[in-house]
Amino acid sequence: MYKLTWPNRITILRILLTAPFVVALLHLQDAQWGEVARRLAVAVFLIMAISDGLDGYLARRLKQESAAGRFLDPLADKLLILLSVLLLGHEGTHVVGAMLPATVAVIAIGKDLVVILGFCIIYFTTSRLYIEPCRLGKWCTTFQLLMVIAILISPELPAWLSRLPKVLWWSASALACAAAVHYFQRGRRFLAQYEQANSIQAPRK
Repeated sequence: MYKLTWPNRITILRILLTAPFVVALLHLQDAQWGEVARRLAVAVFLIMAISDGLDGYLARRLKQESAAGRFLDPLADKLLILLSVLLLGHEGTHVVGAMLPATVAVIAIGKDLVVILGFCIIYFTTSRLYIEPCRLGKWCTTFQLLMVIAILISPELPAWLSRLPKVLWWSASALACAAAVHYFQRGRRFLAQYEQANSIQAPRK
């Protein structure tokens, strides 16, 4: 029987915290509760960010790294980013003065679709779970998360930092495009190596 480790429990908690985060974003345009909702979203986001670092630290420190953790951790990030870009780029749920452009949302979602599609193709072709994060993908995720928090706190940013959200969302978009290409090439190489290994091992008639 699989025993749930503390790092995995923290990751699952991070996934569950997505619900109150989304509820807060849905009320950003509320005339009475909009400001409270935005601050609540910032607080929940910071808790999720801290837990993201904590589960990785505990997994390494306690030597409890697992296949479930390698799957759940990026899933939590992708879920948070997907819901964030959808809501922060929508007319009815965006932060006033910092509405995320549709192009940025499409690029962010498109990158994750490439990764998910590649994951499915590799699994159904090889019957293997191929999860191998790369540094470029991690940088992309980091910039996307910084983009989300910068948008949420944009009303409090000083004038000299007013362009920070825009800088971050276009930087995150550039990294997302580069990461999508990198993951595509890596998946193609993995499939080529798999087919080559199978052809060598196949018995000759």
